Amino acid sequence: MNEQELINRCLIYDDAILTYPFRESQYEKIPVLRHKSNNKWFGLIFRLDNILYINLKAEPEIISILKDQYPQVITSAWHMNKTHWCKVNVNKIEPDVLDAVIKTSFNITAQKKHQTKIK
Repeated sequence: MNEQELINRCLIYDDAILTYPFRESQYEKIPVLRHKSNNKWFGLIFRLDNILYINLKAEPEIISILKDQYPQVITSAWHMNKTHWCKVNVNKIEPDVLDAVIKTSFNITAQKKHQTKIK
């Protein structure tokens, strides 16, 4: 999966928008996914050592379980609160698991009227 495909996966929600909030030149091309309604972040896409990652928010208990189930794929978030955010190696995780964690992050940061039903 490339960066644009990942962005497209995150923008399937009506309240989701793509922003580039950083002004420093080394960070200006880092995409941040937010809610239109409340401006809260639900995803941050970046590369480290040419590996595509996304930081996503989840409940601490869920993050702990995910890190246990996918120890080389889901780790502590890069430059974010390590309790509430996790870093996902996008190309080492099953697409349905990635989509579920994206949806969780979207819902946690959404206003109630914009939350989606988790299947």
